[in-house]
Amino acid sequence: QLQLVESGGGEVQPGGSLRLSCTASGFNLNYYVIGWFRQVPGKEREGVSCIGINGVSTYYGDSVKGRFTITKDNAKNTIYLQMNSLKPEDTATYFCNEDPPDDEYWGQGTQVTVTS
Repeated sequence: QLQLVESGGGEVQPGGSLRLSCTASGFNLNYYVIGWFRQVPGKEREGVSCIGINGVSTYYGDSVKGRFTITKDNAKNTIYLQMNSLKPEDTATYFCNEDPPDDEYWGQGTQVTVTS
């Protein structure tokens, strides 16, 4: 069964950090462009970052550029999103998926809450 599972979310204060993980089962992430997306209830899902097949090419949305870093661990078949200098507006449910996303792979996501 092809599956992507997100983890690592939590509640932090503004300025804090979290590292999200996206682990694949049933397929090899080496062969896919994988992205992180986030969604707030009542709003459209937003693309946050993605990483290329080679693990070198990366993209960041303007709102997270300079604060978030996406990396890939081929041995663990996992994509990470290191989030630093978190702001209240980063509060959302974070998902990983192919980029462009495949509806078949949306998981439960992981909740990130930034609050004082």
